[in-house]
Amino acid sequence: MTVLTFANHKGGTGKTTSALCVAAALGMSGRRVLVVDLDPQCFLTRMVGVSEPPEESSSLTLFSPDRVLAGEMCERLRWFDLLPASSKAPKFLRSLSRSSDVLWVRESLNDASLEYDVVVIDTAAAVTAYSLGALVAAHLVIIPIAPEYQPVIGGEQCFATVQTVRNRLNPDMMDPRLVLTQVDARKRSHHSFRSYLRQKYGAGVLRSEIRTSAILSQSYSDGTSVFDHRPGSRGAIDYANLTDEILSIIAAGNGADYAPGPTEEFSHVGG
Repeated sequence: MTVLTFANHKGGTGKTTSALCVAAALGMSGRRVLVVDLDPQCFLTRMVGVSEPPEESSSLTLFSPDRVLAGEMCERLRWFDLLPASSKAPKFLRSLSRSSDVLWVRESLNDASLEYDVVVIDTAAAVTAYSLGALVAAHLVIIPIAPEYQPVIGGEQCFATVQTVRNRLNPDMMDPRLVLTQVDARKRSHHSFRSYLRQKYGAGVLRSEIRTSAILSQSYSDGTSVFDHRPGSRGAIDYANLTDEILSIIAAGNGADYAPGPTEEFSHVGG
């Protein structure tokens, strides 16, 4: 089971949208996917139209040593299952005061009897026990960055945080990757920030980029995605390519060769 965490210290960079679209693309490829909403604002949970669950059936379960995560706690959506967030998360956070609390997500996922191929975790912009726990549990961290000043600063800060977590608490983590989102080729400033990030981080910036697309701002309360409604849109094509690149990285990190099969090839989307 591979844990894929989406994070950025700056909000509004397409982090939740990226988590949902990648999870949907992975599900379409035939993989069994669990999405975990660890954002106390419950944004992802609301986007897919899932009602707030009881606390014991929410992502807070990952921080409760007396509970064991089980598949029946998760909401079944079209392409993935969801462990929803709880609005009680801000209050619950006050009880997570020990340094070891950041280990709970990894331990809970390891102890759970889950039959998923990939766990996708969406985090809040704030640095808390929730977001740090998602980093400690991650095999790969994706940092979505819009090519603007504040998102770039937040993304670089997040990159540094991920490296610290990797060095101290999660040595098995792969190198974190940055992905450019909300890219508008008409803006000179976007070209400048893209060049800056690619020159500074090299292969740490994914080749795939997510262009601006109005369709990506829409949410679907039935748990469907842009692939169901606008498969030929630039948003669907960009996220299909991003997912394919992520799969290649995961395969390489696991020491396996990766070649897309008939159900995994996304380049045909919209073609």
